[in-house]
Amino acid sequence: MYSVILVEDNAEQRHKIKNIIVSIYKFVKIYEADCEAEALKIIENNDVNIFLLDIMLKESSGLNLAMKIRKIKKYQFSQIIFLTHHMEYIIQAFKKVHCYDYILKPYNEKNVKAILSKLMFHENNVIKERTNKEIIIMPQNGTYVNIKVDDIFFIEVKGKKCELNTIKGTYTVNNMSLKKLLQSIDCEYIIRSHKAFAVNKNYIRKIEKIDVKLSNVYFHKCCKVALLGYKFKDNVISEFKKGKVIL
Repeated sequence: MYSVILVEDNAEQRHKIKNIIVSIYKFVKIYEADCEAEALKIIENNDVNIFLLDIMLKESSGLNLAMKIRKIKKYQFSQIIFLTHHMEYIIQAFKKVHCYDYILKPYNEKNVKAILSKLMFHENNVIKERTNKEIIIMPQNGTYVNIKVDDIFFIEVKGKKCELNTIKGTYTVNNMSLKKLLQSIDCEYIIRSHKAFAVNKNYIRKIEKIDVKLSNVYFHKCCKVALLGYKFKDNVISEFKKGKVIL
């Protein structure tokens, strides 16, 4: 789901801009925070597409928060918009953190809608491009095969080969390490789970412990099983839980 985080310490102002966002897009997940610590907790445990940050926060500033966000690899180029009463802060914001735009207070509904509509349209196109990403492999018989990255359930190392288990079948990549293959695919939702496995976190259905160091990973729409090693356990489980309600 497309998501926005709104970091504003004034509850009335936060509520106002939230209502404007909802009036544009009904199916948008909106996270709210009134301070840096709360915002960072949300940002680190969820996937956020657009950041709306008040320049002046209690006990901190939106500029400091933005600099911390930029240090998180997946948010290096994410869209940050500052909310402010004071234009003099904006030049500094553009220079330090490469913010995409700003919204002046008091909020003008027409201006807010224009800025957010433009950014959300751009972000939706980026998400679509990532989802439609494809790779081409050439098995031993010389036949070229086109594979959608989004169709990959998991990758398994077998000797000097890597097997790609996908919705349409299993394909082999010869003479390539798992590390190099993951670098070539360059997909944030296909993550290392074991020295011989990488999994698509979007298809994970269940993680079942085998022993102290090993677990099985089960997938939606796939009867095969991947392995989760102790070294990668915390990261995979964290990604599996991200954005979900834990009961």
